[in-house]
Amino acid sequence: MPRRWKPTPLIRVSAVLHAAAAAGLLLRPEAWPWAAGALAANHAALTAAGLLPRSRLLGPNWTRLPPAAAARGEVALTIDDGPDPEVTPRVLDVLDAEGVRATFFVIGERVRRHPEIAREIVARGHGIENHSEHHLHTFSLRGPRGLKREIRAAQSTLAQVCGVTPRFFRAPAGLRNPFLEPVLARLDLQLAAWTRRGYDTRNGDAAAVVRALRKNLAAGDILLLHDGNAARSPHGRPVILDALPLLLASIKDAALTPITLDAARS
Repeated sequence: MPRRWKPTPLIRVSAVLHAAAAAGLLLRPEAWPWAAGALAANHAALTAAGLLPRSRLLGPNWTRLPPAAAARGEVALTIDDGPDPEVTPRVLDVLDAEGVRATFFVIGERVRRHPEIAREIVARGHGIENHSEHHLHTFSLRGPRGLKREIRAAQSTLAQVCGVTPRFFRAPAGLRNPFLEPVLARLDLQLAAWTRRGYDTRNGDAAAVVRALRKNLAAGDILLLHDGNAARSPHGRPVILDALPLLLASIKDAALTPITLDAARS
């Protein structure tokens, strides 16, 4: 069932500003430079909000787990951009060895290419969530129909291949625009960002990746790694394979418990 879309203060102010500018131009056409300037500033603010993955200016956005999950000493490990036939099965083995559950934000077209890996993610007890159908670089430039098409296609892919209905969505690169939240509300999806990331798509130094992720590590954190598009170490090894055991050890030392995002809802 769709949930109700609630415009944020920034969206409400933007709507009022546009209406006022239109009415003002009807009454005083000579004031168009002021109206154009005000609208340009407003669009700049909306664009800036969309370029900040952890911002809540455009709508609800999980950057930390709910208070109840944090109170239980839980953290969420999220893994993006898969499934990858070389990396994902090895990541699953590392997680299994430590008895840890993670959330995989997967790309629909990759799920269709590697359905057996996507089904294995679910079979091993991990969460699988929506990261769009094609992971387009132009995702944040699309209008409501384009956004809905991408997100809905991934929902359909995961339902058909894995028999699950995602509850969370993560935008490609975390970038979005004001049209996204109304679409997510209609599809009953919750936007999820992260508390911190290790930039492991471009940093092949596992130690540096882990230092970024465990800095101020605390209950309620949402941590981001990548099994797809993973950077490589100087020896050509996907960096997540070296970073993940180190990160899991730090989580264990901090007496924290990794859970899936969906488990944090309860």
